[in-house]
Amino acid sequence: MAPPKNVAKRMGAQDFFFTYGFLVIMFVVIALYSVTAPHFLSLPNFMAILQTAAPLLIIASGLALVIMTGKIDMSIGSMAFLSCCVCLKLINQMHLPILTSVALMLACGTLLGMVNGCIVVFLRVNPLITTLGTLIAFRGVALQLSNSQTVGLPDSLRAFGNMRIGPVFVTVIIATVVLVIMHLVHTRLSFGRDMTALGNGEEVASRLGVRVRGVTFWAFTLSGFFAALCGLVAMCQVGSLNPGIGNGMEFTAVAAVIIGGISLFGGEGTIIPGVILGACTLAIIENGLNLLSASSYAYPFVRGLVIFLAMYADSLKYRVRSKRRTIDASLESVA
Repeated sequence: MAPPKNVAKRMGAQDFFFTYGFLVIMFVVIALYSVTAPHFLSLPNFMAILQTAAPLLIIASGLALVIMTGKIDMSIGSMAFLSCCVCLKLINQMHLPILTSVALMLACGTLLGMVNGCIVVFLRVNPLITTLGTLIAFRGVALQLSNSQTVGLPDSLRAFGNMRIGPVFVTVIIATVVLVIMHLVHTRLSFGRDMTALGNGEEVASRLGVRVRGVTFWAFTLSGFFAALCGLVAMCQVGSLNPGIGNGMEFTAVAAVIIGGISLFGGEGTIIPGVILGACTLAIIENGLNLLSASSYAYPFVRGLVIFLAMYADSLKYRVRSKRRTIDASLESVA
């Protein structure tokens, strides 16, 4: 039995809003900036937007995996910062080669992700409480290692942050490779399908044969790895290690993921184009503010407003779709 025409029409409008709402907003923002901000539509500025978005694209790809399982990781910014501190400690004090230090840095981020995964999976602590605790703990360790000071990078790492192949920054290429790989993992491998099933309910996923603990553990582990990679890219772009690296990145990444259509309640969303849409929307907004010479106080306000709107839209989408499932179930029982 089909729903009444007015209900079906309303559902169609809601589907359009939830699917394309932020995309429409992004195009409106682009149109506004193209008129008001000088050089906004130029190729160099477009490349600068992608360069700015690269760390966010990387870290949001890892966070998306966790959120798809119906969990959350709020420690990604601190993991990025701590991994960077370990890298420079290895280079400056232990005099290890740069490539070795970078490899150990990525291993450090992976290990930190495993710590989160173990606490959530084996100790059965709520993911939000777990990662809020490790957010504080990891940043505290990092501040101790760095003495809360700004430390310069070796010339090769500093040059890497602005290295180009043609007009494209190498960091943008790295972010693109990460996105493509994670998209294939999500869409082509059983692990990706298991994450989506897990996000729709652990009990249901378990009945379908999903290894709930294993999927959750590896989602947090990958989140740690990509947090470390994000830290490396961000550190190289800045040209130094400073206490601001990764600070607040967890909230920006959550906003990027939700703007891209990945539900905070889990069970739905895409890496491509979802994460790209979310991260680029935020990067475009901040780039336009910069071109307009906006006050430095406007950035956190706009960022917070976007995060609130993303959270509200996701909550509204969840309520609407829950109500729709109830209506569909009622219609099926009547039929």
